[in-house]
Amino acid sequence: MTTDESRAVAERALALLDLTDLSDTCTQTKVDALCRDARAGHVAAICVWPSFVAQGVRALSGSGIRIATVINFPEGGEDAARAAEDAAEAFRDGAGEIDLVLPYRAFLRGEEAVARECVEAVRETCPDALLKVILETGELRSPVAIRAAADLALAAGADFLKTSTGKSPVSATPEAARILLDAVRASGRPAGVKISGGLRSVADAATYLALADRAMGPAWARPATFRLGASSLFGVLMQARED
Repeated sequence: MTTDESRAVAERALALLDLTDLSDTCTQTKVDALCRDARAGHVAAICVWPSFVAQGVRALSGSGIRIATVINFPEGGEDAARAAEDAAEAFRDGAGEIDLVLPYRAFLRGEEAVARECVEAVRETCPDALLKVILETGELRSPVAIRAAADLALAAGADFLKTSTGKSPVSATPEAARILLDAVRASGRPAGVKISGGLRSVADAATYLALADRAMGPAWARPATFRLGASSLFGVLMQARED
């Protein structure tokens, strides 16, 4: 990839980035720094723990950068009422986007109703939030299971399908991303895809942007339909943009 090509990918990817800190050591100081970086990079959103949502709202007021948080994360628990309650609290604090972990273990056990109920409960509780459902594709493993989970999430009200929590041994893969894109295209309704987990280089970003372009057309990938979630990608993209 030439310098010009890297710069073009970086410009495009930064606008689609959910700049993320979901580390166990996240602090208010780190969230302040994350918000400064978000403004500098003109990213799509930040994604932080629920306890930091209000801080993010204050720090990014007037920027147009959205605030996302995670629910049922990373375990993908099976208590739909708890997930809905936590989502409602985060929405009240100012989170405009909810990244909900699908109860993927229940799904793998064949208890699809448990997984569906969790998505539907959060959708009903937060009808005005952008709902991204994390499928944890590395744990679902098989293409058949990934596609079935994607179809279930979309039918239950997901606005986005998200690959991974980034906490499992296998995170995003091009194969899983392709399946999610195919599911969105086949759904016949507006929905998006978020690639998250393991993105570390400009080449990684280029791979997933190219997949989206091939599957959906070159004008499709925009903040309303396609996101890249990463905690380590930001600095690499900023450097490439400035080279």
